Amino acid sequence: MIGRTAVAGLVLLAVTSPSVAFAAPPGGGGGPEATGFQGGEGNEKVGVVLKDSRIVVSGNGTGGKSDGYRVKRPCWYEPGGNAEDMLKKQEGSKPEWIPETEWRRHLDDLKQFKDKVGKEGNWWTRAYNAADPNALSCLAGLEPYVFVPPNTTPPAGITVRELADIARAALTVPKPKIEVNPNVKSYVNLDTWVWLGDTGAKTRSVTATLPGVMSATVTATLGSLQIKSGTTGDRADVKQNCAGGGKPYSKGEKDRFSCGVTYRRASADQPRGVYTMTVTAVWPVTAPGVDFDYAPVQVSADRDVAVGEVQSVVKGDE
Repeated sequence: MIGRTAVAGLVLLAVTSPSVAFAAPPGGGGGPEATGFQGGEGNEKVGVVLKDSRIVVSGNGTGGKSDGYRVKRPCWYEPGGNAEDMLKKQEGSKPEWIPETEWRRHLDDLKQFKDKVGKEGNWWTRAYNAADPNALSCLAGLEPYVFVPPNTTPPAGITVRELADIARAALTVPKPKIEVNPNVKSYVNLDTWVWLGDTGAKTRSVTATLPGVMSATVTATLGSLQIKSGTTGDRADVKQNCAGGGKPYSKGEKDRFSCGVTYRRASADQPRGVYTMTVTAVWPVTAPGVDFDYAPVQVSADRDVAVGEVQSVVKGDE
């Protein structure tokens, strides 16, 4: 068991009661369920949708743009109540959706729960990520309940690594806001500086916690920018020293140009008369306590850059 890590930020989902009710068909009324995603820009829906789960997802790394990371296993077991508590819950909590005849049949068939009373251990119950298209087929391969001795994790039981995967799937970063100078129009052989506009916090974390059991945190930190000029190498030179999201243009540092594009040809012959620059923000990801390296979160945005030629007029002697 690892310590619980506190992360300031918005709690996306909080389910406090264990999933110990009468077994329900997937997606319908059988236990706790909550939404673990937010709508991002353009009403994108990203992250995870946890059902029949006690896992809490929190942190400031939500509500931005996802890179589409998917949880490796979309269903798992989570620890629930002990033998006595489980039997009481099975006997005393009739869901509204169960017909009375089915409920009486259920009460007559509680032998598996009665047999465990007085024994050490806990019942583990199923949970799943409903955002994954393979979740229900995964769930079908698990028994509704598994009794597990103390200090034991059953096959398919939730692990720290899987908690980290859930946090990673919920991790988002801001969509890049590209700033350039010159802003309206650049010119041939003039350095076009590139940097990110305000991204808010440059470190974004998400923690997935199984209350009282374990937690895992993933953190993304803004690293560098990757720039594509929108044209071929003979028409543009790109400088990629863009640590920390690039550096805003400053007149006093014009000789320190290190992040941006110098266009060698005008854009007049291009579609719409512009080059379409693509900038990708790279956010390296760390997960302390998890023996696994996550790939960086990478999100991109485009920016049209009009490039003209400086016109000069030479007059002869009169």
